[in-house]
Amino acid sequence: MKSLSPLSLTCGCSGLVLLGLSLVPVLGLSTGSLPDRLVVGLLLLSAATLALLLMSSQSTPRLFTAMLPVGLAFFLRALMLSYVSSDYEIFLSQWISAFRENGGFAALRLSIGNYNVPYLYFLAAISYLPIPDLYLIKLFSIFFDVVLAWGGARLVRRFRDGESPAPLLCFCILLLLPTVMLNGAFWGQCDALYGGLTLHALACALERRGAASAALLGIAFSFKLQTVFILPLWAAFWLAGRIKFRHLFCFPAAYAATCLPALLLGKPLRDILGVYVGQTTEGSGSLSYNSASVFSFLPYGAQVEETPLALAGILAAFLLVLALLGLLLYFRKSLSDAVLLSAGVVLAAGVPFLLPYMHDRYFFLADVLTVAAACALPGRIPPAVLVQLASLSAYLIYFRQQYTYILYLGGKIFPMLLESLLTLTTLVWSCLLLCRELGRTQSAEKRPPSSP
Repeated sequence: MKSLSPLSLTCGCSGLVLLGLSLVPVLGLSTGSLPDRLVVGLLLLSAATLALLLMSSQSTPRLFTAMLPVGLAFFLRALMLSYVSSDYEIFLSQWISAFRENGGFAALRLSIGNYNVPYLYFLAAISYLPIPDLYLIKLFSIFFDVVLAWGGARLVRRFRDGESPAPLLCFCILLLLPTVMLNGAFWGQCDALYGGLTLHALACALERRGAASAALLGIAFSFKLQTVFILPLWAAFWLAGRIKFRHLFCFPAAYAATCLPALLLGKPLRDILGVYVGQTTEGSGSLSYNSASVFSFLPYGAQVEETPLALAGILAAFLLVLALLGLLLYFRKSLSDAVLLSAGVVLAAGVPFLLPYMHDRYFFLADVLTVAAACALPGRIPPAVLVQLASLSAYLIYFRQQYTYILYLGGKIFPMLLESLLTLTTLVWSCLLLCRELGRTQSAEKRPPSSP
């Protein structure tokens, strides 16, 4: 065992102190009895313990050093648990009340909420518990924050040797990433569920574990429709020979498996299948919901024909996917891990940028995937920073109920033009990096083998 430096020892002790201090805001929560708050604290520390266990393969000095960011990440999350968002008050709390009043799991047969059934299973389960559901909802997402960080570390490990600190660095950055922390621990949203499963699906695909990859993607899709942003990448994995065509059937099989309990409990199939159809048709009145998308280039109050512009955005997103797949098909014999990861970043940033009716949280996958790419490959830090700034600004608009930076151009008001420019720059930069990776792969293949 390597000896600990003073820095590593200090970081380790500081991390443990922060984990202990995280109990202070938890015990001071205003809702729930003291035993309830103790359970919440234990669950939070259990998530932190899981994070440390997942890092246990690291050398002792690195593990001790990483305890500081992990401790900080969970201390900050403890401070966020008491915040009550309007989404919780208007939607989540009402849905759980409906489950509680109608028999918990037996209420799954009813039309409650507009989330797909896997998340409804969780809401039905916690409706039996006396612990305030606000904290349980956030803790569920916090556990998946750890799963997400682990998925990012797995991805980076594909590109770095065993001695590199990059996977551990990615793990810690993702735990501390502002939009990741705010999404679950503060807002009470659950984007870490599909985001974490998608990162693991990507890692499995790069490891040539096709069945596991497609199954994980199917489960991710069962939690969130936004998984479709990166779904076309699996066609590239098939073109590259990373997964077999038969493995792709694990995607619908896994999705169907998540729906089976609800069907057995009496939920109509049309209600299950209609959830995502309803989500795609609910947007109206605004082409962008505080999203850093192309539609934020429109000035505030502009009188436009919504339907033609929405269709144009859908067509543009389709053409982006088609062009990307065409490019990857042309270079199908040169699809390295770096090329495939770069293509994933382009999809995660580009598809929600072009689609209409996007919300502030819909760049979550771009947020985390650009961080993994930055830790795995050279020259990827700027896109990760730019998309994080754009997403964080969109989050703050929701929390503060005011725009971050309004631009006035030509007598017109552009409330989110800056954020959209940041996202557009991320997309263009990511496309250029993809082309560079393709060029590197081509050059490496043309290079004559070295003599023995």
